[in-house]
Amino acid sequence: MSGHNQKETMNSVSSLPFHSRLRSRSLGLAVTVTASALLLSACGSTPGTAPDTSDAATTPAAAGTRVALTYDGGIAVLDGESLALTGDLPLEGFNRLNPAGDGQHAMVTTTEGFQVLDTATPKLTDLVFKADKAGHVVRHGGKTILYADGTSDTTIFESADLLKGGTSLPKTEVLPGDEAHHGVSIVLEDNTLLTTVGNSQSRSGIRVLDADRKEITRNDECPSVHGEGTAANEVVLFGCSNGVLVYDAGTITKITAPDEYGRMGNAYVTEDSTLAVGDYNSNPDSEGSLLHELALIDTKTKTMKVIELPDGIEYTWRDVARGPAGEILLLGTDGSLHTLDAATGDITGSVPVIGAWEGPAEWQEPHPALSVLDGTAYITEPAKKVLHAVDLATGKVTTSKELPGVPNEITVVEG
Repeated sequence: MSGHNQKETMNSVSSLPFHSRLRSRSLGLAVTVTASALLLSACGSTPGTAPDTSDAATTPAAAGTRVALTYDGGIAVLDGESLALTGDLPLEGFNRLNPAGDGQHAMVTTTEGFQVLDTATPKLTDLVFKADKAGHVVRHGGKTILYADGTSDTTIFESADLLKGGTSLPKTEVLPGDEAHHGVSIVLEDNTLLTTVGNSQSRSGIRVLDADRKEITRNDECPSVHGEGTAANEVVLFGCSNGVLVYDAGTITKITAPDEYGRMGNAYVTEDSTLAVGDYNSNPDSEGSLLHELALIDTKTKTMKVIELPDGIEYTWRDVARGPAGEILLLGTDGSLHTLDAATGDITGSVPVIGAWEGPAEWQEPHPALSVLDGTAYITEPAKKVLHAVDLATGKVTTSKELPGVPNEITVVEG
C-alpha cells in the first residue's frame, strides 16, 4: 500500500524576504548557532548580479581553495576566493569532476579512467588511474576510493600519497569486482570495505568485507542501489528504489520508504551529524530530472520521513548540499538558495541568486549546480555562463565571474 499519507509538507515560503529562523533540532542533535546558520536573513542580494570580467585573461594562482568546472571543450579552474580564472584547460567530451581528497587535486573521469587534475598549477597531468568506465570517487578516513563500472573493480589509496607521488601514481590496493555494474565502494577507518552488488541488468544491495577482504555480511534488499554517504560515527547509507540501507557497526538495516516506489539516488551528509538527507522520487513514471521531495533520514533511530517542497521549488541531484552547521542548502528552480532544517525540513531562509530555470531533458546536460565549502556556496548559472559565490553568513552574492564556456560539472578543492 502506498504511503503518501505519511509524507510531511513543508511550510510554504513567501516570495518576500524574511528573517532566518534556526529551529532547534530534535533527535538528539545539538546545534550551535553559527554565523552560517543565520544564512538568508539577508535580503539584499538579487539574481543576475553583473559578472566581473576583469580577469578575462588567465591570472597566476596562489595556493588556496580552487573551483574546477567542466564545459563543452574544457575545464576552467578558478581561485576560490576571488573567482579569478587561473587556468583554462582543453578537454573534449562529457567529463565528470570529483575532489581527490588531498586538498590539491581533482579526479576527471575520462575514457582512460580517472585522470589527475592539479588545481594548484593548474594542469591536467599525465597521471591516470586506469579504469573501464570510471565511475564514483569516494573520500573517507584519509583514503580515496575509485570505482570502475566496467569491471566493478575498486581502487584504494592513501589520499595524501597523491601529493607525494610527483610524476608517479601512489601505491594502490585493487579489489577485483564480481559482476560489472554502476556501483560504489567505501573503506572505513578499521579497513572494512562496503561495496555494491549487481550486474549489467540490475543492482540489488551491498556486501561488507573485513580487513582481509573476506565477506562478513550482505543485504540484497536494495533494488537499484545508488548514492553512498557516511554520516556521524561512520554510519553508511545507500539509496534504494524503495528506501535506504544503513550500515552501522556490522549491522545492515533496511529503512523502507513510505511509498511503494520511493527512490533515493544521492545522499547529502556530514560526518558530524547523524541526520542524512537524500533526493527522493515517489513517481516511477516521472520524466526529466526535476524533483520536489526530500528524504530526511535519522541514522541513529533508523527512521526516515519524506517532505514536499513548496510549489514552485524543484531541484536536481546537483542542487543540494550541507552547510557548516549541518543545515540543508538547496538551490531551487525559482533561482533562490534555500536553507532547511535537517531534522524538520522547515525552510529557515531564502535568498535569490540566479534567474528561474527549468530542468534538463537529460541529467548530463548543463543546468544550475551547487557546491559548498566552509562558509561559501558556489552556484553556476549556465544561462549566463557565470559562477556566483555566496557568503553563507550574510546571504550575499560576494562575487560573480563570467566563464569561458557554459558550466556543467563543478567541484571545489579546499587547498
